[in-house]
Order: sequence, then structure tokens, then C-alpha cells
Amino acid sequence: MYAVVKTGGKQYRVAKDDVITIEKLEDEAGSIVTLGEVLMVGEGDDVTVGAPFVSGAAVAGEIVEHRRAKKVVIFKKRRRQNYRRKKGHRQHQTVLRVTEILTGGAKPTAKSSAKTAAPAKAEAPKAEATSEGADDLKLLSGVGPALEKKLIDAGVTTFAQIAAWGPDDIAEFDEKLSFKGRIEREGWVDQAKAIVAENKE
Repeated sequence: MYAVVKTGGKQYRVAKDDVITIEKLEDEAGSIVTLGEVLMVGEGDDVTVGAPFVSGAAVAGEIVEHRRAKKVVIFKKRRRQNYRRKKGHRQHQTVLRVTEILTGGAKPTAKSSAKTAAPAKAEAPKAEATSEGADDLKLLSGVGPALEKKLIDAGVTTFAQIAAWGPDDIAEFDEKLSFKGRIEREGWVDQAKAIVAENKE
């Protein structure tokens, strides 16, 4: 049996145990989700087409992980006008494993495994959004009171957290806080590592 399901403004032809990459869903990794916008259900020569959706049909699946697509670079230029703009974007995505194709209003039989799912990697180094006991992040070049407040509100309060950032973390905070490449341009990670090493001595 297969189905054509719509999610995130796109359509996907799926069958049981297929693994597809779709637009980001809000549910946690390991949880079971149901996609109700089924446009067509087929099994062999028996095909049911919806108008626009098939009544009582749904596709159930387990969220494998949340991730981001490859970076897309948007570059604009107007010749002889000294005008250049460069911006990157990485789309948020969800990897979904199809567990069941449901018809006749049936409910998913698979149980959610969200309780045993590992916490997201990015959540581990974050601290509570408070300035108590926080490092003076203004020691980083280009960081003033306004940027320091943005970092603290995002849960970044110590140099050790910034020193532990990898490329994915840098891209995430750059987009989330609209730093426009400031993290790499100013070399915050290297500065934070140097400050942490100096404090240990």
C-alpha cells in the first residue's frame, strides 16, 4: 500500500518503512505523528483519490531526528553601484520514518518513544537565562550590553559554552540571534577558548 501525503506545502509518495525528509515538525524526536492530509491511497490496481483529501485516511510515522539542510547562499550584486549583499540560509528539516498508512479513520497502533529519546545536543550546554554568576561576555570583541543580553536570554552565560560551539552551533545562534556572521568574523570561539585557558592557569 502507498499514499500521497501533503505536509509543509509539499507532496510525498510514501509506503510503510519509507524514510522521508520533510519540513520541520514541532514534535520531539522519537514521537509518533499523524499526517492527515492524504491526497491519494493505492494498493495494486485499487486507487482512491481524494477531493482534495481522502476521508478517514492518514499516514503515521516516527520522528527519527531534526536536522538542517545544506547551506544555501543568497548573493546580490548591482554592477558599478558598489552594492553587494551575501546571506546564508539553512532550512530546518525533520526526518520521518513511515510506520503505517491508515484508512477508515483508524488510529496509529505504534506507541510513542519520546520518553526515552535523548535530549537535543544543543540543549546540553545551555544554562538558565539569568545574569547571576554569568561571565562578563562583553570581554569578547564586538559584544556590548545589547548583544550580551541577547546571549544571556538565549541561555549563553559563560565563555566555556561559547568555546564548546561547533559549526552547527555557530550557524544556529547566528541565525537565531541575527548576528549576521559576527561570531566567525569576530572570532568569538577562539577568544572564549583563550579566556577559559587563561582562567585555568
